[in-house]
Amino acid sequence: MTEPLILGRPTDEELSEELLSVVWKPRSRLWWAAFALTGAGTVVLALAILYTVTTGIGVWGNNIPVGWAFGIINFVFWIGIGHAGTFISAILLLLEQRWRTSINRFAEAMTLFAVVQAGLFPLLHLGRPWFAYWLVPYPATLRVWPQFKSALPWDAAAVFTYFTVSLVFWYIGLIPDFAALRDRAPSRLRRIVYGVLSLGWRGSAVTFRHYRLLYGLLAGLATPLVLSVHSIVSTDFAMALVPGWHSTIFPPFFVAGAIFSGFAMVLTLLIPARRIFHLGNVVTQRHIDNLSKLALVTAWIVIYSYIIELFAAWYSGSAYEIYQFFAARPAGPNAAIFWAQMICNVLVPQLLWFPRVRRNMPLLWIISILLNVGMWSERFVIIVMGLQREFIPSAWHAYHPTYVDISMFIGTICFFLLLVLIFLRLFPFIPVAEVKELNHELSHKEDH
Repeated sequence: MTEPLILGRPTDEELSEELLSVVWKPRSRLWWAAFALTGAGTVVLALAILYTVTTGIGVWGNNIPVGWAFGIINFVFWIGIGHAGTFISAILLLLEQRWRTSINRFAEAMTLFAVVQAGLFPLLHLGRPWFAYWLVPYPATLRVWPQFKSALPWDAAAVFTYFTVSLVFWYIGLIPDFAALRDRAPSRLRRIVYGVLSLGWRGSAVTFRHYRLLYGLLAGLATPLVLSVHSIVSTDFAMALVPGWHSTIFPPFFVAGAIFSGFAMVLTLLIPARRIFHLGNVVTQRHIDNLSKLALVTAWIVIYSYIIELFAAWYSGSAYEIYQFFAARPAGPNAAIFWAQMICNVLVPQLLWFPRVRRNMPLLWIISILLNVGMWSERFVIIVMGLQREFIPSAWHAYHPTYVDISMFIGTICFFLLLVLIFLRLFPFIPVAEVKELNHELSHKEDH
């Protein structure tokens, strides 16, 4: 029997009261404690960035031959997490999957906050972030042009485009709910703010027709970005001659891994939010089940990519490729991270085959965290372990992160969670208008 998407038959008034009251309710002690903790972590991030900019990236663990390390690992990791939001919102909208309704805004916000974290690292990795505008092909009198043969300027263009389209897509979806907040706001200041944000929305049939048309067009525009952004990121590695990097499988491999980690992060954030705000009637077991199944599907694409990588290295006959995959990674420096990747990305997802596991929220939450640990470990393995053991043994060097590297990574996690906490208190994270529309459709089907 198929699980329902909305439990019971709530009225429009009940749905509005339940989903919009989240914005008005006083902050709980738990929220303030989480806000203080993530705020402190964000301050640590700011101090680490200040120290890096004023001193130089020599305070990182980067060194020859490991010229890329935590900065690029974290960039690829956060960009990947942002992919699930666009996938859930845009692709599932075009495929008319109605189960996306209760979770799409949460995923879209997660996308924006993850891209903010990702954008920090390429800027800092430049060493002189105040010259970041050199990546933009503007008419410079000094004739300083980007090197278009490099994948790095395309990274900047792709990430900026992805963030812009995702932001507009998220905002357009919020307009009907801004109007609802405007009409129910308890204070004059809030009515003015939400009134401006709602852009004069009145909910007429003409307005809804234009809204649906624009929303669909933006979904069509955002869908190719899911495939293009991480494909472009993967070319940073695939275009190089480093053993373990020079591979044509990287674009689909990176895209699947990005969506996989994104679904894991949606589960990590959605499960506690669903419990804390008592939203089990609109974020039902069916939503959690579908997210878990999609995570399992993308996990198997990642596993298949691992198998192809190993086969291609063996079949190539290249001593460098064979050593990289069969000796350096499983038995070289930092090998524990390689085995963490294998356990978290290969073994742990197999638990999602079992319905009992998918229904056990605490266990599923732990699994989702382990999946993200595995995906971060995968980026470490590709980037750092590929550079540790390259062509010349005399140049080999084991990488060790510094306290600045670790502080910045933990700081971005705190900054990300801080933005999520603020979002949960300022905006309805369940799209009220769409849930109402779905509720009417389900009621109509039940009546007939």
